[in-house]
Amino acid sequence: MTARRRQRLVLTGSITGAVIVALDGTVLTVAQPALQRDLHASFGQVQWTSTGYLIAVASLLVFAGRLGDRYGHQQIFALGILGFGAASAGIGLAPGVGWVIGLRVAQGVFGALLQPATLGMLRATYPSDRLGMPLALRTSAIGLAAAAGPVLGGALVAHWGWRAVFFLNVVPAGLIGLLALAVRVPTPADRETAGATTTAGGTRAPAPRLDLPGACLLALALVCLVHTLVTLPETGWTTATTLGGAAAALACGAFIRHERRTASPLVPLSVLRSTTVASALAVLLSASAALFGALFVSTYFLQDVLAMDPLQCGLRVLPLAVMMVLSAPASAVLQRRYGPRRTTVAAMTLLTLGILALSQLDRTSTAPAISGGFLLLGAGFGTVMVTATAVIVRQVSADHAGVAGGLQQTAMNIGPALGVATATMLVTLTAPTAAGNRPTGGPHWTGEAFLSAMGPTLLTLAVVAATGALAAAKLPRRTAGGDSPQSPAITGRDRDPAAATKAVTSGD
Repeated sequence: MTARRRQRLVLTGSITGAVIVALDGTVLTVAQPALQRDLHASFGQVQWTSTGYLIAVASLLVFAGRLGDRYGHQQIFALGILGFGAASAGIGLAPGVGWVIGLRVAQGVFGALLQPATLGMLRATYPSDRLGMPLALRTSAIGLAAAAGPVLGGALVAHWGWRAVFFLNVVPAGLIGLLALAVRVPTPADRETAGATTTAGGTRAPAPRLDLPGACLLALALVCLVHTLVTLPETGWTTATTLGGAAAALACGAFIRHERRTASPLVPLSVLRSTTVASALAVLLSASAALFGALFVSTYFLQDVLAMDPLQCGLRVLPLAVMMVLSAPASAVLQRRYGPRRTTVAAMTLLTLGILALSQLDRTSTAPAISGGFLLLGAGFGTVMVTATAVIVRQVSADHAGVAGGLQQTAMNIGPALGVATATMLVTLTAPTAAGNRPTGGPHWTGEAFLSAMGPTLLTLAVVAATGALAAAKLPRRTAGGDSPQSPAITGRDRDPAAATKAVTSGD
């Protein structure tokens, strides 16, 4: 098999996997009201069809990436996408809402296996200096899926019912999964056994053990954090949410302490201590939090204040998805010409300006003014996704590509939950008290109360985006051979194993 054909196969699998996950999330939102009516479910039960998935996927992403580093990204990808498709089929046949929730959790587990592998396969197949365009194409496909999802989901629900949206990805998931199992795609990483190292004497050292205690601590921290963020907009700061936040902080502290002391950490210390990786993750976290918080606020504004129906609302937001599709390939070219730092700072500035533009909207705002704000959001976020992801994947060697992909996906899952929780709390705190009474069915405000709180809320989210621009200023100025000359790729393969072990155990 030629190198070009191998790369095309891997790129096709990576894009298909990412699109299947993106479509699943967007079409589910459209299908939930019909699902609730058909299965006679409560509002809380319907929420758990999303919450259960998010908790499962966010808590396992890094560990799933580590499994890919050890056993091969193609094998983990095949398992993830086949399981995801099987769970989707099961949901489409589910007799009750309890089955739907349980299978959505299972789908989250398989989604966690699938997502880091889509990035790990690209890192293992493409030279680091040629990763920009494959990542850009992957991001464009995600943007296209996000734009098409609500329309496609609405058509399926209208003609064939809510179960049809879950059968949508069964066939492509099965085909790509079987292809991944049947076609052996050798990669540069195959020159060495996954996870193993070679000593100076030429003998093969055993692969490091999987860090199961570290994986459990990280999963506990993320479960507590995600559950707190998801329930916070609904209940506010209660004893349960306060304890959940405290448990997340304690588990995170225990995880970091454990990683510094264990000989085989889940996240290599070289990755934990990398300023470049940390900055890129901070950029993704702040960008996704700011974007989804602004989307949450803007959707309420369009539907509750301007009284638009869902279709009109979707058309106003459409420029965001269009610009994501268009900006992703352009960002790969910009990154090569101007470097990650300037490209990402400019993109975060666009994102900030877009949120500021939305904060100035009122009842008299015209369609061009509304769409212009979303256009800036799409241009900024699409570019940030490509550049920050490329920095993370390039900065880490192919040996740790799965962990890097898991960290990137974790930031992209935590950010939206953080943004929506922040926006909901800010609107609740700044809306007039007389209109601030909310029913238990979910957050709700009168149009006037919401309009008065929208400006301060979006201004705060703009500050969050601006913070991401500050973090972007710490990214490499240039890339040389795919890696910055200031920050060479983090690798455990080129170091002497004895020295590496000493460094880990001593905490240096």
